[in-house]
Amino acid sequence: MAEILGAEVDEEGYLLKVSDWTADIAQAMSEEDGIELSPEHWEVINFLQEYYEEYEFAPAVRVLTKAIAKKLGNDKGNSRYLYSLFPYGPAKQGCRFAGLPKPTGCV
Repeated sequence: MAEILGAEVDEEGYLLKVSDWTADIAQAMSEEDGIELSPEHWEVINFLQEYYEEYEFAPAVRVLTKAIAKKLGNDKGNSRYLYSLFPYGPAKQGCRFAGLPKPTGCV
C-alpha cells in the first residue's frame, strides 16, 4: 500500500481513512499534481468536507456543481470554474485533496 506523509492511500491516491487527512496531505497531493492551492481551492476543499460530513458520501461532479452554485453562487458553481481549479476533475481531484473517498459515479 502506498503512503503520503505517513497516511495510507489506495492505488488511485485516495486516503484509506478520512480521519488521516491534514492540510499538509492536501498540499502534498496538490504538489504531486502540479497545482498550487489557492484560497479558491481551499474553498472547494472545505465545501467538499462539509458536504461529506452532512451527507456521508462524496458528490459526483454534477451534484457538486449544483451544490456549490446553491451555496457559493453561479460564478463558482459551474464546470468551467471548477475545472480551472481541478483540471483532472473537480469531484475526483477535489475529493482526493479533501481526503474523501472517490465519488460515486466516477470511474
